[in-house]
Amino acid sequence: MTSLKKRSAREPSKSDDDSSDDDNYVPYIPIKQRKKMELQQLKQKLGQVGVLKEEEMMKKESSGTDEEKVTKRKLPTLDSSDDDDNSKGQLSDKEEEDDTIVPERDLGPMAQVSLLDQHNVLKKKAEARKETEREKMLREEEKILESVAETKALMAVSELAKGIEYTESIKTGWLPPRYVQEWSEETCEKIRKKHRILVEGENLPPPVKTFRAMRFPSPIIKALNKKGIVTPSPIQIQGIPTVLSGRDMIGIAFTGSGKTLVFTLPIIMFCLEQEKKLPFIRGEGPYGLIICPSRELAKQTFEIIQQFADCLTTAGYPSLRPCLCIGGMPVKEQRDMINQGTHIMVATPGRLMDMLDKKMINLHVCRFLCMDEADRMIDMGFEEDVRTIFSYFKGQRQTLLFSATMPKKIQNFARSALVRPVTVNVGRAGAASLHIVQEVEYVKQEAKMVYILQCLRRTPPPVLIFAEKKQDVDAIHEYLLLKGVEAVAIHGGKDQEERSRSVEQFKKGEKDVLVATDVASKGLDFEGIQHVINYDMPDDIENYVHRIGRTGRKGMQGVATTFVNKSVDESVLLDLKHLLKEANQKVPAFLMLMESETEKYLDIEGEVGCSYCGGLGHRIADCLKLQAMQTKQAQGVGRRDYLAHNSADW
Repeated sequence: MTSLKKRSAREPSKSDDDSSDDDNYVPYIPIKQRKKMELQQLKQKLGQVGVLKEEEMMKKESSGTDEEKVTKRKLPTLDSSDDDDNSKGQLSDKEEEDDTIVPERDLGPMAQVSLLDQHNVLKKKAEARKETEREKMLREEEKILESVAETKALMAVSELAKGIEYTESIKTGWLPPRYVQEWSEETCEKIRKKHRILVEGENLPPPVKTFRAMRFPSPIIKALNKKGIVTPSPIQIQGIPTVLSGRDMIGIAFTGSGKTLVFTLPIIMFCLEQEKKLPFIRGEGPYGLIICPSRELAKQTFEIIQQFADCLTTAGYPSLRPCLCIGGMPVKEQRDMINQGTHIMVATPGRLMDMLDKKMINLHVCRFLCMDEADRMIDMGFEEDVRTIFSYFKGQRQTLLFSATMPKKIQNFARSALVRPVTVNVGRAGAASLHIVQEVEYVKQEAKMVYILQCLRRTPPPVLIFAEKKQDVDAIHEYLLLKGVEAVAIHGGKDQEERSRSVEQFKKGEKDVLVATDVASKGLDFEGIQHVINYDMPDDIENYVHRIGRTGRKGMQGVATTFVNKSVDESVLLDLKHLLKEANQKVPAFLMLMESETEKYLDIEGEVGCSYCGGLGHRIADCLKLQAMQTKQAQGVGRRDYLAHNSADW
């Protein structure tokens, strides 16, 4: 009996079913149709705002879809008032078999839009998001640049304190030939365009295409011809007239392009003019000052000036007395030379500041200041040293800044020290010379030493080998000597006499190989270098450009071989990859496979790569050099060897 009651509770009786059949009957609806109904109800709740906008946008992209007409039918309803039980929510056999009569909107919001048009709209959305990401990155970079930008101008401390500001350039007695003065601006621009010279500034001096038209005396021209220099290089065509006109200048050109002559020849002519007007007496001078970051570069510049001064003296012109002031040499000899009266001084910053502080020299009559490899001194945190040197000047000076690598950030900061500056740029700042064949090879750390011998067999001597660390230089030097290779080595840990002797032997051809740290990579000119080997990749792409720039000079071809392995930072390798691409060099497969997340943003707002260091493979937010600089400033770490900034050099 109990079981019957339970069953009756679970299963309604036939009579109950019959009585409620008309009121509660729900017709069967296929799953496909139920999903469409649920979708329509959801659209009605949400208002279909976003979907309809997107649909309208895509319909505009679509062509011809508006003309297509689709037969629509009414969806089944749950209206219980309908008397026809066979038609309530039921689908006919024909309707179930034929889906084409179902309205396309019921198939989905994009049913009337082709896949191609949907792709175009999605692509536009992605581009809009990309622009937003770019704007966000630009805002972040602006903040970073503001945080690292110098708030004080690169001027003398006294000038900053008194608010002194020069508005007019120094006047000189030089004028170009009359036919050059009569050239129109269009003619000058054609010459610049032909030689790929980019110039910025106001009232630009005209380019001059010959040394004779620059009004140099015949002894100077003969000395140039003897060196094999017959016609000016692009940087000289525009740079020398700019300097002779008395204008402040920033000179940027690839290594081996002849930047040294742009400032040495004009300074010789200015000093010659001063000596003829009023001879220099004992203790007077210098009239011109050239600052170099390393002893070797300072000595090389001094020797060039001495050669031209000797040529003038031999031809009967007044005698000019250049002076070399660098660390590692007795101060007494340098002081005796200065006491005789000097016209031109070539110095390293440390020795110069030491002598100024001890009042061994003064800059009262100095009117000509040149900083070679200027970005290295400014960029590595020596702004205060430069301001201190500026403070010893007693009047306005003509200031020249030269380098092969000078990022925009350094250029903008350097302009604060210049009056109506002219920027002369031949090629991109930091670009490698196109005369160099750059080879990059993956070599394991333990195999590097042996592989050097294989590389030496590729070209005849002389060959330069660069290493980052002093101990690596000594190890390579010792290994080559054991293998019978005539080699010498220099780095910041050796005394000046040994360094000078090694460089001299290498220049004279007595030694075949020179092994060095980056003290030999800035501006040094060695005749006939056919091969540069980088034992390790420097952690700064600018140092790489300077290193390989020791070959491929004066229009000659050269080869640069660089060893890399997994110890090299990925950011540096990406910079190297894009530098090779820029110079149309062969990019190794392992470099081609390397990609960064920010590579698509390397060219934004006309600024290629990093605005801080000039690297092409990253943006400023990922700049290792900036991070290292900030860490160094926080920790107070000493200066690195590649600038020869040890106590002896300074």
